[in-house]
Amino acid sequence: MNWTLAALLGYLVAQLAIGAWLAPRIHTEDDYLIGGRRLGYPLTVFSIFATWFGAESCIASAGRAYREGFSLTTAEPFAYGGTLLAMGLIFAVPLWRRKLTTMADLFRQRYGTGVERLAAVILVPSGILWAAAQLRGFGHVLTTVTDLDIRLATAAAAGFCVLYTMLGGLLADAITDLIQGAMIVVGLVLLVIVVVADLGGAGAALAAVDPARLRVVGADVAPTPLALLEEWAIPIAGSVVAVELVSRVIAARSAEVARNGALLAGGLYIAVGILPVFLGLAAGALVPAPADAEQFLPALALEVLPTAGYVLFTGALLSAILSTVDTILLVASGLLTHNVIAPALRISSDRTRLALARGGVVVLGGLSLALALGARGVADLVEEASSFGSAGVLVVVSFALFSSFGGALAAASSLVGGLGGYVALAARGWDYPFLGSIAVALACYLAGSGIERRLSRTG
Repeated sequence: MNWTLAALLGYLVAQLAIGAWLAPRIHTEDDYLIGGRRLGYPLTVFSIFATWFGAESCIASAGRAYREGFSLTTAEPFAYGGTLLAMGLIFAVPLWRRKLTTMADLFRQRYGTGVERLAAVILVPSGILWAAAQLRGFGHVLTTVTDLDIRLATAAAAGFCVLYTMLGGLLADAITDLIQGAMIVVGLVLLVIVVVADLGGAGAALAAVDPARLRVVGADVAPTPLALLEEWAIPIAGSVVAVELVSRVIAARSAEVARNGALLAGGLYIAVGILPVFLGLAAGALVPAPADAEQFLPALALEVLPTAGYVLFTGALLSAILSTVDTILLVASGLLTHNVIAPALRISSDRTRLALARGGVVVLGGLSLALALGARGVADLVEEASSFGSAGVLVVVSFALFSSFGGALAAASSLVGGLGGYVALAARGWDYPFLGSIAVALACYLAGSGIERRLSRTG
């Protein structure tokens, strides 16, 4: 009998049991999508950390360090950790004070229902891309303990994640994040300790890192300030108001908890996120070369850890992925059903809205699986998710929270312009498409506001 697989299945069943236990206690859309806005410090910090610390943070970052080395153009862990710090310092308090259910509610409050629905339509594809990245990472983990190929393993992962997310909503996720966050930390620390011991101690482990693999910029990036800025702008500017992060902040019980929770989670993310990078740089000699670099970390754990340790570590990997993918599916479903379908059909019943939100999880989970099966890898999906439509969203959210300048036309122009600008610049092979899309989004907002002022004077 494969005891490792049995133990992991037991862990996954326990996660489902928590969701099933909480499911009867969820009565409204707010209960399901934002946990009734009652998360305290432990749930806020660990739910933000565990949600943000996904497949990219573990599997993709270790695989990239193993394959390419490390440079300042590598987003993990400093850029994505910096995203959480930026959220805490700049956006958390004003977002919390708006009493939102989804981020698209902000667009309705400030610009009207037309912009709300446009924002939701733009935000949902980004969430699907994020979910696809996590499902593919889940599939990589399953391939190390089963005979399934990556496609079947990813499909199995999708089925489990959809069921898990449907049951308990955000409250179940926040509670399990306490366990999952602890497992992530313990699992990675355990693997680092064993690897350092196998390499002959701390000194030998540091000596195993080839200095030639540590660079200011990556081998595939031109050494220019704009190239470095582009690489850091994608994770920070592209993700600081990501809907899955916003959902955790607005679920906190107070503005202070929202702000400090994001800051503490950012510090924890950076501290823990450097561990997979170190393993990718130092432990390559301990494992046979994998066919796919993103299988390096699971293969390393299988090679060096005893059975109990491997079960713990693999459970930690699954924890990192589960806590991310269920939040993304939950938030994307909320945007689609709460901000688009329910208002369009004039549905007011709490029971029907809750059923719609759960049904949206199933549909979006299927779309995420289709993307995961066709993608090149986890890192590619994450970068696409951070870039897709996020420039216009950042510009409009910033004006909505901190200024009364601009109206519906300005906001809609910026959302469409930012998305179209990124797609056009990327298609033309421009070196800095994300920076360009931010400039386009800002220009569209200012131009739209100017048109609004002229129309108001002539009207």
